Amino acid sequence: MGAMEPRSAAAVGKDFPYTLDTTCYIEVHEDGRVTQGAEPDAYHRAVAGESRLFAVWPGQWRSDLFAIDDLDEFARAHGIIHDKERTGLADHVHDVHWSLADREQNPRSQYVSIDLRLACGCSVKDRRTFAAQMREQQGWDLAVSGGWGYHTDANGTTYTFRARRKSLSS
Repeated sequence: MGAMEPRSAAAVGKDFPYTLDTTCYIEVHEDGRVTQGAEPDAYHRAVAGESRLFAVWPGQWRSDLFAIDDLDEFARAHGIIHDKERTGLADHVHDVHWSLADREQNPRSQYVSIDLRLACGCSVKDRRTFAAQMREQQGWDLAVSGGWGYHTDANGTTYTFRARRKSLSS
């Protein structure tokens, strides 16, 4: 079987798994060096024409190599460029109302569960983006791994996050 050209990530559109943990990014620099990762610097080098980005999307029976040929979509998926549609979050200071979750029992736990509502009309579709915004706006350290959740009732949507206790302010 002969060599195959990489597939187009842009052709897959919004279904391309830009943030899937098993997607491996490869950066080929103009001097021939090859590095791995999807850092913002890789995006900026690719935009400047100093490198090309590729991704390996592992499947059940085989893995495919894709050229990252829509750099803006890559940047929106990784939070390099803000994307309200993808995240549910406007790029503004959020009006957040929060409290310790009722089930929080251990007063010495480093992380606690908090319940919060966004009175600004935003919704959380991407917890990494929300965590970064809260770190910048409130100084909070929200966990981005593990579980988080939400429920909606007549009063709106309440989100539950794990937060480092010391980072919360009253």
